Amino acid sequence: MKRKRCLVALLPLAFYGLADQAQSETLILNSYGGPYEAIIRERIIEPFEERTGISVVYDAVGSSSQDYAKIKATGGHPGFDVVVMTASQALQGCQDGLLEKLDSGRVPNLAAISPRISEVAGPCGAVHELQYMSLLYRTDRLFSPPDSWNALISPELKRRVVLPTFQNIMALDLLQVMSVMNGGGLIDNLDPGFAAMAAVARQSIGFEQSSAILESYIKDGTVWAMPFWNGRAQLLVDSGLPVDYVRPREGTIPLIATLSIPVGAEHKQAALKFIDFFLEKSSQEAWVSGYKVGSARTDIVVPEALAARQITSEADLDALILPDLTIVARHLQEWADRWERDVVPAAN
Repeated sequence: MKRKRCLVALLPLAFYGLADQAQSETLILNSYGGPYEAIIRERIIEPFEERTGISVVYDAVGSSSQDYAKIKATGGHPGFDVVVMTASQALQGCQDGLLEKLDSGRVPNLAAISPRISEVAGPCGAVHELQYMSLLYRTDRLFSPPDSWNALISPELKRRVVLPTFQNIMALDLLQVMSVMNGGGLIDNLDPGFAAMAAVARQSIGFEQSSAILESYIKDGTVWAMPFWNGRAQLLVDSGLPVDYVRPREGTIPLIATLSIPVGAEHKQAALKFIDFFLEKSSQEAWVSGYKVGSARTDIVVPEALAARQITSEADLDALILPDLTIVARHLQEWADRWERDVVPAAN
């Protein structure tokens, strides 16, 4: 009887111990601030927490390049469990052995992602969204929609352009598009691209790394046109600002956004569950309609008005310029140095 009473007395303690253990299961997600944070909390994080009981701590610090620099500097132990980056960093992290390799055995919904896009991102990046670099402009200043990237060097836009720094992958994308437009290549012979970007820099008011800061210039009317991700551009259109965006006739390059897990992540099982949840059909539909982006899942239902301006099919991908990101990664430092030498001084 004494033993029975002892066991009964211990049951509540055991129960509370299990409850505390469940409550203590957390996941640290490193991603972006601004409208991205508000939308991912509503569309992804809160539904995930409700279903799994896992608490998500949101870490809105750093750009993709800064986040990967932290992963590299810490040997794969950056203090967060899932990181939102681009395919370029996911590929680099795999090569450096700093990111977990993912497969459909560990993340079942990876099987629903376009094989072509998955291949581009590599085995360490789960593609959760697609955007493309658009030309965003003020409709109350440019009354005819620009249809070429050359609009950025038109006289009417003198000192009405702002550019991303090279730490923002959009700078590289614009450099490569400008190179192809002017007789160069995506990888080899970027000389025409650097010359063209120096000309755009002379038009500009300078450089900013953060998308939130970049968009502030067009919001207040300081800037009349600039390169910008089309999903973020659509959010500005929907907000009622006098802006719109186009995919210029020379073409553009997609932004392939990925979810990755550092090799030293403390909560790997929770991280795998989060990535799988984000890739679910219903989650992708919620994310696409909320953040106004495209998806690497071709089986999702997208509102017609949204689908017309996003990447939602293989045909949409075929119309984009898609550099070999593995080769691009080998040249990034070289091109970054040249950008600082040839492009940045032209803005002064």
